Amino acid sequence: MGAAPFVPIIHKPFPFFPESIMHDANSGFAPVNGLNLYYEIHGEGQPLILLHGGVSASEAFGPNLKELAKSRKVIAVHLQGHGHTKDIYRPLRFESMADDVAALIAFLKIDKADVLGYSLGGGVALQTAIRHPAAVNRLIIISAAMQQDGWFPEVITAFNQMPAHASQIAQNIKGSPLGQLYPEVNWEVLLSKIAEMESRDFDWTEQVKKIQSPTMLVFADADAIRPEHMIAFYKALGGGQRDAGLDGSLRSTARLGIVPGATHYNILATTAVTNLVTPFLAQA
Repeated sequence: MGAAPFVPIIHKPFPFFPESIMHDANSGFAPVNGLNLYYEIHGEGQPLILLHGGVSASEAFGPNLKELAKSRKVIAVHLQGHGHTKDIYRPLRFESMADDVAALIAFLKIDKADVLGYSLGGGVALQTAIRHPAAVNRLIIISAAMQQDGWFPEVITAFNQMPAHASQIAQNIKGSPLGQLYPEVNWEVLLSKIAEMESRDFDWTEQVKKIQSPTMLVFADADAIRPEHMIAFYKALGGGQRDAGLDGSLRSTARLGIVPGATHYNILATTAVTNLVTPFLAQA
């Protein structure tokens, strides 16, 4: 037998924060691209789309969802095959899920929205800005890469190994709080689709350089993303090119935030991310 994959969910399900469950949400389904895309709306104000990571749903944002909803109209989306959004007969692709998000923005009759994505959702958010720039106001990417080799090698290896362990991981999730909340999800199929997508080589550097939306990157100081890639990503957005000047007037619109004492898997467990991104979102 081969070695068990590195991915933590082989031992326990992806981080799940029940305190983020908000039962007073205005929820619905948007018919987009052959998919009935589930969304929840919390709070009022400037619209902010939240895109969760793989093998999770809106609960992955932990206390950040409630905190962000105090001052914004937060629209938490369940991506293809996740949560309450049933899967359809198409592979998972960052690009197609980005098209779903853009179609949701149009469905909700929103001119432009701020978009925040974590991990897999960060890749979807990035592709939304690349493919549908007119729909995105400000962009926040949390713990995601613009190239496949931005992940540490052991993480890429884990994605490659995941299909062989999908059944075992799926059984673990079914008995967890996440599995009990979303019994309709076919976890084994979802895991296999995520692994297939994440195992594909990609390099979006040139597209990232052309992004016009003000963008903030947020990483953990012990992330699954290589530190060298964090800097390369930031520089591709125009950040870190020179001294900003005494008054800061020479800096770019890109921002970079690091959450100390956090990992890729628990970066959303506290409101540290909200504290970092709120000033960025508030800028005119």
